[in-house]
Amino acid sequence: MRAAVPVAAVAFGAAIAAAAAQDLGPRVGPPAPFVPAASHGEAFPGAVAKGLLTFRGNPTRSWRAPNPLPARLETKWRRGPFCGPSTDGAGTRTWCGTGWTGQPVVRETAEATEIIFGAYDHQVHFLDAQTGRDRRAPFRTGDIIKGSVSLDPSGAPLLFVGSRDNFLRILRLDADRAVELWRLAGATADGVWNNDWDGSPLVLGDHLFAGGENSWFHAVALNRGRDADGRANVRPEIVSRIPGFTPALFAAVGDRMASIESSPMALGGAVWFVNSAGLVQGYDMGRLIAGAGRQAALVLEHFAGDDADATLIGGPSGEIYVAVEDERAPSPAKRRTGQLARLDPARPDDPLVWGLTIPGRAEGVGGLWATPVLHRGHLHVPLQAGGLLTVEAATGRVTQRLPAPIHGWSSPVIVGDELLVATCAGDLRIYALEDPARPRERLRHRVPGAGCFESTPAVWRGRIYLGGRDGHVYALGAAAPQGLERLADARLQ
Repeated sequence: MRAAVPVAAVAFGAAIAAAAAQDLGPRVGPPAPFVPAASHGEAFPGAVAKGLLTFRGNPTRSWRAPNPLPARLETKWRRGPFCGPSTDGAGTRTWCGTGWTGQPVVRETAEATEIIFGAYDHQVHFLDAQTGRDRRAPFRTGDIIKGSVSLDPSGAPLLFVGSRDNFLRILRLDADRAVELWRLAGATADGVWNNDWDGSPLVLGDHLFAGGENSWFHAVALNRGRDADGRANVRPEIVSRIPGFTPALFAAVGDRMASIESSPMALGGAVWFVNSAGLVQGYDMGRLIAGAGRQAALVLEHFAGDDADATLIGGPSGEIYVAVEDERAPSPAKRRTGQLARLDPARPDDPLVWGLTIPGRAEGVGGLWATPVLHRGHLHVPLQAGGLLTVEAATGRVTQRLPAPIHGWSSPVIVGDELLVATCAGDLRIYALEDPARPRERLRHRVPGAGCFESTPAVWRGRIYLGGRDGHVYALGAAAPQGLERLADARLQ
């Protein structure tokens, strides 16, 4: 069952005890009495939630928007600039807009449709989808927000968001503001590398799953309920804490950079994640989610040999696709897996079905930052070195490589039977997929004033919501007749 790097299954009793002993940061407990959620529908009228709730829309990270895209596009509104300072290895700089992965979520209620995203101004924003105006006050964190936020699929008005200020938070969405209910610190004594939270949290049943750049993966029982005033509340409890690292892994890659920056994915009763040392892991969470125990058995692991920040995606036959960067020195594992691979969990001793090496580098690195998208038996993914690659999912055979700008970090989105790609040149490209092996570009739309798009577009009811590194977030929809393209609300600041 072991691949190139042996990783022992975690001793969950010890991990839970260690987690309980740590300073998890200040938490706001629910006032008594606390009424547990006997069922989502009973506790939270209006369940289940409606909208685009997490990065790539569903637990397998494979959701596609059903409504077709317009024949032509125009900007309906623009908000920003959203800028703030942040410090990393390059020093303190001003960061603007939204970045990787940065896909907004969409919350649709009887009152309105709301666009929610974290930005580089250190804030979570809540905008009216139609007008771009604030629906509630922004929620401020202590640093930039890079990843995609997630909404509670149960229908409870809860938002899950990580920040570079080292905290993963649960917020309650009240009518006029967001209220912090709980936070989990990434800065821990046993953290391996960094303390950010970049992934889009995954909620299954009453459990939250999230990996941090401290290299630990967390399963948290939410224990949803209501407070004395009838408002949604939670009593989170860390029930499993899984290390994404071992000394053998560090020896294999030659460093300790094993952060979990990808979003967790669920497939076949297991929750899957990959880290920046290239280790893919899957754990059976079925008993835990069902409330039958706290044990999570290791299902599969695979060592890809290089940094993997893109999210794993699950396929219809239970297969898993992993996208890998090209940064570290060559190794046998890296040569075998390449930068795009298919894994078969039914073959735990040797799960690699095929691995594809993608030549070329830009900005000193190569491979894949974007999460591939799977449609009608083919994978589509932009490349860091430039280009849009289409690969036959069953065989790993490249069927087409189209030109596209370098720095392809924005993950593509399937909308109906079309492919939407945002580029670092500041444009949106729509490809028809009559032949999924050979996408045909049908529209290239330059967003006026936009810079590089690193974030993933959110598509809902024919509109596109997307943030760029120019500092702004845009809503795009069908262009006015007779070429009357205009910026409908450019002065919204």
